[in-house]
Amino acid sequence: MYIYGKNVALEYLNSNKKIEKAFIQNNFNDKELLSKIKNKNISYQVLSKIDMDKKVNSLHQGIILKVEDYEYAQIDEIINKEDSLIIMLDHLEDPHNFGAIIRTCEAAGVDGIIIPFDRQVEVNPTVIKTSVGTTENMKIVRVKNLVNTIKLLKDKGFWIFGTDMDGTDYKSLDYKGKTVIICGNEGSGMSRLVKENCDFIASIKMRGKVNSLNASVATGIIIFEAIKQRI
Repeated sequence: MYIYGKNVALEYLNSNKKIEKAFIQNNFNDKELLSKIKNKNISYQVLSKIDMDKKVNSLHQGIILKVEDYEYAQIDEIINKEDSLIIMLDHLEDPHNFGAIIRTCEAAGVDGIIIPFDRQVEVNPTVIKTSVGTTENMKIVRVKNLVNTIKLLKDKGFWIFGTDMDGTDYKSLDYKGKTVIICGNEGSGMSRLVKENCDFIASIKMRGKVNSLNASVATGIIIFEAIKQRI
């Protein structure tokens, strides 16, 4: 997998992640990144901007790293704390939303993210770029069935909070203890069965003419309400 961008490259170079090769644009002059590549004895190739653009169809900022595919975590790794806070994504399709949510979760200290295998954007280069490389610090679990996973989490003592326009004011809910917050699909929201298995539905009341928020923004607002209650 190719990842790209200065911030993403810095996160990976500061980690223990194996980097197979680096590609650097011929006028690249970031001394810190160049030094890290050389100090780690990473094989690199200098390319023209045209050749760099052929490798990734996005803003690479003059540096591309070839790395192993993202390694997903196991669910047991994120559910054993007494006050675990987990985000579940119900078939998110936009990699930019996914990346932004990962970045917010990492900043807030969320314990993990759960996503389904099907009809869900996976951790890909666009997601990693949007997350500014924070995928390396976040445990992400893929599961076959969200409803079965919700039932497992309930058996483990978790309370399940869905998000929807028609629900209870998110500020009035109690997110202490073992908590799962579910973010629905950008267009259709939570699927029917997922919604029916929630313990609570949290809503962010709108005052303007727009009646909904971007998925990553809405998720971030509720995450930090949960964090505030836990302090």
